[in-house]
Amino acid sequence: MKNIIFKLLEYIYYFSLVILFVLYLFPGSLIGYFLYGNLGQQPNLIPNPIGTSINHFIYFSYITILATAIKTRVNNIFTDYKIILFVAFILEILHFIVPNRAFEYYDLLANMFGVIIVLLLKKIIK
Repeated sequence: MKNIIFKLLEYIYYFSLVILFVLYLFPGSLIGYFLYGNLGQQPNLIPNPIGTSINHFIYFSYITILATAIKTRVNNIFTDYKIILFVAFILEILHFIVPNRAFEYYDLLANMFGVIIVLLLKKIIK
């Protein structure tokens, strides 16, 4: 049973990575399109002073939690936190060239903090 749970977590992690790439590299906001019928509108999951950057923090925290959970069984390049940080950085930098997307420093910081906070919490818990 435990192996099935880890395998399911692994599939969820890889599927979440694919979704991350699709959402980041699509020219416009797919979620905004599905929720509001507008490719130019980003959804704000939680009302806050930094705007939609909280979405980035939440998703990268989620990805990092999944990666650290499956790293005990699957130790490959995709579960390494350095690669997740690299992906967080590169995906936001690619917004310079993806049409209808804009690079934002707050989004980049939220991506990085999403990964770093989970890693710090993991270290504190251990």
